[in-house]
Amino acid sequence: MGSATTQALAATRAALGALGPAELPVATDLLAAARVIGATPQLRTALTDNEADAAQKRALVDAVFGGKISAGAASLLASAASNRWSDAADFLAGVEQLGIRVAAASAGDAGIDAELFAFDRTVAGDAELELALGSKLGGADAKVALVERLLGGKAQPATVAIVRHLVQQPRGRRIGEMLREAATIVADQRGFDVATVTTAVPLSAEQLVRLERGLAASAGRPIRLDTIVDPAVVGGVRVQIGDDVIDGSVASRLNELRQKLAG
Repeated sequence: MGSATTQALAATRAALGALGPAELPVATDLLAAARVIGATPQLRTALTDNEADAAQKRALVDAVFGGKISAGAASLLASAASNRWSDAADFLAGVEQLGIRVAAASAGDAGIDAELFAFDRTVAGDAELELALGSKLGGADAKVALVERLLGGKAQPATVAIVRHLVQQPRGRRIGEMLREAATIVADQRGFDVATVTTAVPLSAEQLVRLERGLAASAGRPIRLDTIVDPAVVGGVRVQIGDDVIDGSVASRLNELRQKLAG
């Protein structure tokens, strides 16, 4: 991620903060706009043209999306386009991220990050489901219908809206990767990090509390644990926060030893 994109993402978060109370229709409109932008290279190029000023970008957004998306979504989209991005792909990802953040803000304390992680585990444990949702050969309408059948009435509307979008616009990502990335964005919007904790046997409530406190102290912000029991972890614990992995498992240490002996 280039420095221009980093600054643009910060600016979009500031614009979201200034928007006022977040509403799910604004999120769904932004995600729908992201799909249109993703399917239209010329529009992507025009919206990321560094020679065009903010007024021209706003006029373009109005011309393309006027009357099709809410005023709040149009305002956020125009604000995102007015920033300088490292490339058009980053802009598209930024619009998607903005839509997910609005969805997260609209859901309040509903815990949609936990629902996204739970759905990720469901998909990972069912090869047929993973293929149905992630195959390039499957149609978008069929994938959306499957999401509705699996999550409709069971998960929060914001969760369903996010997953519906992801299966329609994967952008080369695997379904599990998309779900985890979305859950991480939701957590960040809520002001905490998610630590995925994998152990061979379930941890006690006391152990989970100690681990959560220790990770929060290290990260400098609140931590929410997403726990997974995997017998393949011979001992200890494996913790992943974003791209950072803390691996204290016996299996990992044995593997490191094997690598040293082989080298």
